[in-house]
Amino acid sequence: MSTATATAAATATTADLEARIRQAPEKFRVMTGDRPTGPLHLGHYFGTLHNRVRLQELGVDVFVIIADYQVLTDRDVADRLGEYMEGMLLDYLAVGIDPARSTVFNHSAVPALNQLMLPFLSLVSVAELNRNPTVKDEIAHSRQSAVSGLMFTYPVHQAADILFCKGNLVPVGQDQLPHLEVTRIVARRFNERYGAVFPEPDALLSDAPLLLGTDGTKMSKSRGNSIALGADADETARLIKGARTDAERHITYDPENRPGVSSLVLLAALCLDRDPYAVAEEIGGGGAAVLKRTVTEAVNSRMAPIRARRAEYARDMEYVRSVLRAGNERANEFATATLDEVRGVMGT
Repeated sequence: MSTATATAAATATTADLEARIRQAPEKFRVMTGDRPTGPLHLGHYFGTLHNRVRLQELGVDVFVIIADYQVLTDRDVADRLGEYMEGMLLDYLAVGIDPARSTVFNHSAVPALNQLMLPFLSLVSVAELNRNPTVKDEIAHSRQSAVSGLMFTYPVHQAADILFCKGNLVPVGQDQLPHLEVTRIVARRFNERYGAVFPEPDALLSDAPLLLGTDGTKMSKSRGNSIALGADADETARLIKGARTDAERHITYDPENRPGVSSLVLLAALCLDRDPYAVAEEIGGGGAAVLKRTVTEAVNSRMAPIRARRAEYARDMEYVRSVLRAGNERANEFATATLDEVRGVMGT
């Protein structure tokens, strides 16, 4: 299936899925997560984190993976892994992930999950993996001098992430649709070959806004151009003050022609729950100085309660670590049961 076809199909079904979620949230299990390669930032918050909390609040069973093994897909070593994992846990709790209703766990603590990757690899061809456009893009931007086997098989590892708990709903952006299609192929072929075990998960296509970094390029943990959720008010102000804009004084919202300015306008609008065109019109001739002041005030106001909760959790790291231990325990129960079922139908 082409990327365009997959996008059209996901777009067509997302509205229906949202309606079904509201009618019967207990029928859905979401699988999502992040790689602990650096601090989570505002792009993560508006792009994925708030949506996880929304689904959790609707009553969906949400699994969130801290993908520590997948750090190695494009890195030779997993630098500062413990620090980043604990920071990620703090961010999850601060934004509203509730360990009583959502399961937070990490790859390396769930061996049965990773063991599923072996039979799953037998279900896809090298040619199919080689055609995956997301893998091609990730290889092009890899930090490694040579492509690792883990990078090449990344979509199959993600299939194990999703299917170990029989996740049937995956919130994704358009660029992640090829990965999810691999998961659907793996589930379908396993079921056809051995018996019905896995659901074919649906994509809940995200309309998450694209926020650029302070340098005008894609906001990224590794590029040093993001505003971390853990940043304080002064650091936030400093980062926004240094953000790239352009030479035109009058502020407009025009993402195609004025990406840097428009990303700042959008950030303010998201924090204020307002329309970006209205925010831009209000700033008007105030120029970059007024724009940056507006963004700074909006971000600091929106993030203040999250920062306060984060600081409160940081004072009790034993509790924070216990959240991960409990999540790992639940994830292991699911993974062990699924692996036993897989062995049973495969006769191994």
